[in-house]
Amino acid sequence: MRSRNRVLSFGGAALTVVAGVLVALAAAGTAAEAVSLSLVSLGLIGLISLAFLEVGLSEDRDRERERTAARAGRKRPLPRRRRPD
Repeated sequence: MRSRNRVLSFGGAALTVVAGVLVALAAAGTAAEAVSLSLVSLGLIGLISLAFLEVGLSEDRDRERERTAARAGRKRPLPRRRRPD
């Protein structure tokens, strides 16, 4: 996931949480409470899902690095380098 996509994804999920909180503070009633709860829940689910996606992608990169090192005949994989995102 590129850094622009990462920022947009996490930012969108965080914005959903903020919108839910703002609805809760600005409006009263059962409908506003339901909308607020829905927005906050969806935003938090999005944030957690994206965090798990990031962990999975980093594990995939590590596995690929190890496979490349094994194909090249090295016993130890190359040290991790930060990718410019």
